[in-house]
Amino acid sequence: MPREDLDQQLGILQQEISVLAGVVGKAVLRSVDALKRRDLEDSRQIVAEDDYIDQKRFEIEERCMDLIATQQPMARDLRTIIALLHIVVELERMGDYAEGISKISLMMGDAPTLKPLIDIPRMADKATVMLRDSIDALINRDLVKAEHVCRSDDEVDELYDQVYRELLLFMIQDPKTIERATHLLWVAHDVERIADRATNIAERVIFLVTGKMVEINVSRY
Repeated sequence: MPREDLDQQLGILQQEISVLAGVVGKAVLRSVDALKRRDLEDSRQIVAEDDYIDQKRFEIEERCMDLIATQQPMARDLRTIIALLHIVVELERMGDYAEGISKISLMMGDAPTLKPLIDIPRMADKATVMLRDSIDALINRDLVKAEHVCRSDDEVDELYDQVYRELLLFMIQDPKTIERATHLLWVAHDVERIADRATNIAERVIFLVTGKMVEINVSRY
């Protein structure tokens, strides 16, 4: 494959990953919004749509592996393909978390949430901005933006800690709230992990640009 053809194939793969990231980001926001509104039908739809995210992951992985097998890329091109392989896995896992949030919503049935959701949607907003910025950093090879994503994870962690403490207080004060509080803890944990995955993508971008793999974000869970 001529140099220009390989560049074109890599560019197409990156654009498809960008599109998939948009789908995943919307799924995350929709899952939290459906939980907040107690829209069970929307939650069911998000669960069903996760199959599309799974399928796109496998398609992109297959094409990356095909490039490795047929072109035997070296140096920068190999780093690009390896980074794309890792990034598409992160996106698929984020989709799984959106699906998990929707399943929790369905598990809750018609019951209202224990409390109005404020901090969890804020977490989701920040996590999806991190996702968008990490993909922008990938497309533009923007090291500064990738590093900013990694630093932003602390904001999501702080919100998670706030949610955790608040829900724990509910459970201590009234044991009857334990089940409903636990559901929200699961959701908050899923959103926190989505932010961690966005940071993982940013770390892969740093690897792609510099050739050095630096673990900036270390999950506490």
